[in-house]
Amino acid sequence: MSDLLAKCSVCQAFIDEEDLFCANCGAEAPHDETVLATPTTLVTLGFECQGCGASMNYDADAQTLRCPFCGSAGIQTQSTKRTLAAKFITPFAISHDEASTILKRWMGNGFFRPNDLVQTASVEKMTGVYVPYWVFRASTKTYWTGDSSATPIGARGDWYPLFGSVNSSYSGLLIGASKALTLGETRALCPFDMAAQVVAEDFDKGTTLSEQFRVPRKYARPLARQGLEELERKKCASLIRGRSRNVKVNVRLQGLRSEPVLLPIWIIAFRYREELYRFVINGQTGKSTGKAPFSYAKLFVLFAIVLGVTLGIGGLVGLVRVLTSG
Repeated sequence: MSDLLAKCSVCQAFIDEEDLFCANCGAEAPHDETVLATPTTLVTLGFECQGCGASMNYDADAQTLRCPFCGSAGIQTQSTKRTLAAKFITPFAISHDEASTILKRWMGNGFFRPNDLVQTASVEKMTGVYVPYWVFRASTKTYWTGDSSATPIGARGDWYPLFGSVNSSYSGLLIGASKALTLGETRALCPFDMAAQVVAEDFDKGTTLSEQFRVPRKYARPLARQGLEELERKKCASLIRGRSRNVKVNVRLQGLRSEPVLLPIWIIAFRYREELYRFVINGQTGKSTGKAPFSYAKLFVLFAIVLGVTLGIGGLVGLVRVLTSG
């Protein structure tokens, strides 16, 4: 292993040069104090929510010390740390009122949601947060194989094997770098319009909070590779005439690059019957995702209806048999 790799002062695990934290124990990576003021890093103050347990880091000049996930003011200050600085920031396009409308519309949709959800749910906190992502770009050379239902004339089988290769170029592939939001949440909010982004140094976030990067680039790369392979698999399947099956791809990445960016997300914590739920909205497009309360009463009613219909049909069939046999 290269002698250029530093070692963690806590667990002695090797740390890549670009890593800010040890991947093994989470300790801050050793660094030269002179690099703290460089454009690629920021001095930040960490906070941990004592209400819901969320752990986030904000810029040291952030003014609002409330948890954006549950609205708790029980924030414990942690030590000042070095964190990665975003290269670009995408501004908010969805206002606070528009986010509230999206939440109410979402609450009112879905058969299995409680009927009183919109009326009785209380919003604990609605906060606009700039959430970290890695944006990847790469060129690909893909060799593929697959089966096509469009068999040649005279063929005996129903499927015909094919193979080929294709060159592609991708940009704007987003991988979430948040610790507070799940990978599923950050993925569900995509896509964002990256053409609207602004150079971070030229953008004034004001008092809007920004979560700091907690997923190192080296852990985002495998996720980016998986995403590119899935895109290539779909692309190659579309090249096959008729229906396709057993599509397999061998993707060679070229020029894989990534940049740290901050993207706008509305984070809403709401309570329904003492339970806390989270709802997140793409602050640029309005696309949203969240976990809603489930109405077991409606499930019971549906089960009773299905059971009643089934028994009714069974009884009717039995009656018909009796009449016809008589």
